[in-house]
Amino acid sequence: MAGGVSVAAQATAVAATGPATVKAVVDTCAYPYVCLFKNGVRIGQFQDVTSTWQNLPSRPSGPGLVVQNTRHDDVAYIRWSGGATTCIPPNSSFNVSSGTLTGIRISSAATC
Repeated sequence: MAGGVSVAAQATAVAATGPATVKAVVDTCAYPYVCLFKNGVRIGQFQDVTSTWQNLPSRPSGPGLVVQNTRHDDVAYIRWSGGATTCIPPNSSFNVSSGTLTGIRISSAATC
């Protein structure tokens, strides 16, 4: 869903705003990647801008799941098992407190 966090995602996720959380993740996710972390362990990283979804066969879920977008000018979309999507702006992270992810897509758009 272009334009930000879907209603379903708002109920199941919390944006990471604390500098300690973001810094801890950024330390292990280098530019230009979008990384997935489960309980502080990197479980995936993506770099390519795509027009279609890249499936997540492991279907990671919260709690303890963080998606970090280190790209400077590109947004990243995550897809939930119910089909809802969430946009993650450049240079930001997203904490998934519950729910299951099934896909990721990096877009060259600079804003959600």
